[in-house]
Amino acid sequence: KCAQRQDRIFNKYAVKGGDPDQLSNCELKELIEKEFPDSAKVSNTSIDAIFKEMDKNSDGEVSFEEFKAVISKLKGCGP
Repeated sequence: KCAQRQDRIFNKYAVKGGDPDQLSNCELKELIEKEFPDSAKVSNTSIDAIFKEMDKNSDGEVSFEEFKAVISKLKGCGP
C-alpha cells in the first residue's frame, strides 16, 4: 500500500514537465506543498536541501528510487 501511494504521488508530479520518470526541483516543491502540507512550511532553502539529498547521483533530477529512499522522512509513507 505504501509503495502504491508513493508511486501515485511521484507520477502525478513527474509528468508535469520534462522527463516523466524524474522530478525536477520545481516539481518536488509542488509535490511537497500539496501532498505534505505540514511540511510545506519549510523554506525554499529546506526544499533545495531535500532535493539535493534525494538527488543521489547529482543529475539535477530525482528518480523514483531516489524519491522512495527519502520521502518517508517527510511523513511516514505519505498521504
